[in-house]
Amino acid sequence: MVAITPDILVVFAVILVALAFFATEPVPVDVTAIGVMVSLMLIQPASEALASAGMLGAPIVLFESYPGDALSGFANTATLTVLAMFILSEGVQRTGIIQLLGAKISTFTGDSELRQLGATVGVVGPISGFINNTAAVAILLPMVTDLADRGQTSPSKLLLPLSYASMFGGMLTLIGTSTNILASDVYSRITGEAPFTMFEFTALGAVVMAVGIVYLMTIGRRLTPARIEPRRDLTEEFEMAEYLTEVVVREDSPLVGQQVQRALVETDFDVDLLQLIRGESVFLEPLGPKEIQPGDVFTLRTDRNTLVELLDVEGLDLVPATVTEDELELADRGQNLVEVVVAPGSALVGESLASASFRQRYDATVLALRRGGELIRRRMDKLPLRVGDTLLVQATVESIERLDNNRNFIVAQEIERHDYRESKIPVAVGIVAGVVALAALDFLPIVVAALLGALAMVATKCLRPTELYDAVQWDVIFLLAGVIPLGIAMENSGAAELLAELVVMSGEFLPLIAVLGVFYFVTALLTNVISNNASVVLMIPVAIEAATTLGADPFSFVLAVMFAASTAFMTPVGYQTNLFVYGPGGYKFTDYIRVGGPLQLLLGVVTTIGVAYFFPLT
Repeated sequence: MVAITPDILVVFAVILVALAFFATEPVPVDVTAIGVMVSLMLIQPASEALASAGMLGAPIVLFESYPGDALSGFANTATLTVLAMFILSEGVQRTGIIQLLGAKISTFTGDSELRQLGATVGVVGPISGFINNTAAVAILLPMVTDLADRGQTSPSKLLLPLSYASMFGGMLTLIGTSTNILASDVYSRITGEAPFTMFEFTALGAVVMAVGIVYLMTIGRRLTPARIEPRRDLTEEFEMAEYLTEVVVREDSPLVGQQVQRALVETDFDVDLLQLIRGESVFLEPLGPKEIQPGDVFTLRTDRNTLVELLDVEGLDLVPATVTEDELELADRGQNLVEVVVAPGSALVGESLASASFRQRYDATVLALRRGGELIRRRMDKLPLRVGDTLLVQATVESIERLDNNRNFIVAQEIERHDYRESKIPVAVGIVAGVVALAALDFLPIVVAALLGALAMVATKCLRPTELYDAVQWDVIFLLAGVIPLGIAMENSGAAELLAELVVMSGEFLPLIAVLGVFYFVTALLTNVISNNASVVLMIPVAIEAATTLGADPFSFVLAVMFAASTAFMTPVGYQTNLFVYGPGGYKFTDYIRVGGPLQLLLGVVTTIGVAYFFPLT
């Protein structure tokens, strides 16, 4: 039995604190990861100082090369490969090929929910094997929302399957998800074996995807709730009838002659101005500089009590009519009303609409906010935003296009864009195919092939140099760089070996395949509350130690951990794609357990048996 040393106790303390922060997210997960890295870096010199002062028997040594090992996450091949894959995915996205594919799909799905569901999971699965699955969901979410809209289907019936199917597809190849790339690197570093090849586990991934799709098309389809009614009008979907109204300025109003900004915006009333109707003209943001005239009609977002106060004070009369989506799109007869999802890594996370100066920065007005199944339509300005929050936004066509191009948001409807580089479709697809081929044929290491492909995207003008940095999800990069040293510290301290011995004890009364299943389900449960990349870093060293002790093949145990960490179905926070669809689908937290729980159990059994079948355990 491994002796419990101060080194092990310190590592366990760091892990417990990190798990608490990952689960509760008082700060973003990438900040927690960097905090873990810095903490581990401080422990070693602090313990040396205490040992020199006679207050500690021996210094705590977590890294053989200090501080090189602690900082190695930034130069790690997994980190650099993931960075390059984000750039490759962006190059493909900029061509508009996936949007063109979506348009063709909608021509034959019609109003059949089953065909819409089949098209959704049938498209996102294979695509997610070759571009990052998180990027695939971000690209396809508007297409699927519009597919549901045109077919008069609840978007809730399609969006959760979209997220789940992207996870299945991510397990088809090494580059499908950052988790696979990280797992390959950790496995290679600990065992000294070669990293995973491009299609090494594709057969197992195909089985998992096939079983998962059958589940989603049958049992899952019945379990997935229709939280949002089929949409005829976005104002109806967000139940805005009591919050949208029109008022007309009377001849005797004290507002006449004043600027809109001073008279109506900079007030204590909980009111948002959506548009100004003056004669035959309709004006959107910016409305602030305009001078108020008698007969002006303002469309407002407010509640009934505030409206009564406003009418009493400001010399306004109520226009007795219901405001619809069509009326909010009178300004330029374009798409002025859209749902906008706060994306992972967004600079607005933790900010409020007021502190982020949303209206001024984006020339757009937020009418309502949906957080899962909760609708918020008043006093939104001070509410801190979260990943997955869905904003009902009204703006000009130009402002909506800017929001669509902004990495902080995902516009949940397809909008007409003119900046797709369709002539570059063959080039971008060819570059990705070349990267896959070079890595699959072992001509170049995956990190070299991916970086070469990223460079080729710029050289062929599929991407502009200024777009490179926006293409990368830097929160994922810093998360990887921060958690990789934790895995190294677990190995060097003996913490991984101690945990492995505890698991091995179950091997005395369980068959080997059952121990493999234990690793799958423990990793799956862990991933549903913390980051999938953090789960891989924590569990793979333990899995390798346990497999070695049991006389099993470590590769099989690593695969079980990797598949479990990439398929977290039971919570919205378990995987980024689950958060993407949380707001647009109007889901409740329990919906993920209801639909994802049976799926997690089913795929746990399928994956465990599949690993044993394709990759002998001993």
